[in-house]
Amino acid sequence: MLVELIGVNKHFGDLHVLKDVNLTVSRGEVVVVLGPSGSGKSTLCRAINRLESIGSGRIVIDGRELPEEGKELARLRADVGMVFQSFNLFANKTILDNVTLGPIKVRGMAKDEAQTLARGLLSRVGVADQAAKYPAQLSGGQQQRVAIARALAMRPKVMLFDEPTSALDPEMVNEVLDVMTELAAEGMTMIIVTHEMGFARKAADRVVFMADGAVVEQAPPEEFFSQPRTERAKDFLSKLISH
Repeated sequence: MLVELIGVNKHFGDLHVLKDVNLTVSRGEVVVVLGPSGSGKSTLCRAINRLESIGSGRIVIDGRELPEEGKELARLRADVGMVFQSFNLFANKTILDNVTLGPIKVRGMAKDEAQTLARGLLSRVGVADQAAKYPAQLSGGQQQRVAIARALAMRPKVMLFDEPTSALDPEMVNEVLDVMTELAAEGMTMIIVTHEMGFARKAADRVVFMADGAVVEQAPPEEFFSQPRTERAKDFLSKLISH
């Protein structure tokens, strides 16, 4: 197991947003987390690299429990790449500098080596010709692909995606999903919170369905979409289909 969540609970004040969550993700597995708004999906994703603290339970990455703070947390967090809804690129740095910053500052990579790595990754996500530009000069879809390259530059063991296409114009969604589909095919371990059902069917090894802070159901995508076992999942899917 590469990622393990054991009895994870999280409260925001009186609101119980993660309820005794148990989840394991194997090396090379692609897990898509679905569920209605407010079900705890994004909080789960952010808790896996301690962007959100947890109230109780354990989170283990590649056999090592996530500490709450300090240098050890920084080291473990470097193994967990994260791509957000908003691109979070540094506006005052070129695309190339955005991608090389982490490897140089955190991994201690030489600048030449980091630039070679970054150019290769920018090529891989289809924006090699944008390296000298600044984020504001790129489309949303291009910026999100740069964000994926930036996360990959850290050579993470697992990639987390928190609704990576929700802020994009519809015509830009597929260019980002195509990059993610390629990563899945190459064996990258991925945990993806998304509303893109077509992507979930095509790329996921397993669908995890959450509601009201709990994992309600999990199954291979074809089984989940064609024969959901719980009434909560059936209701969720029926609303998607009816709209």
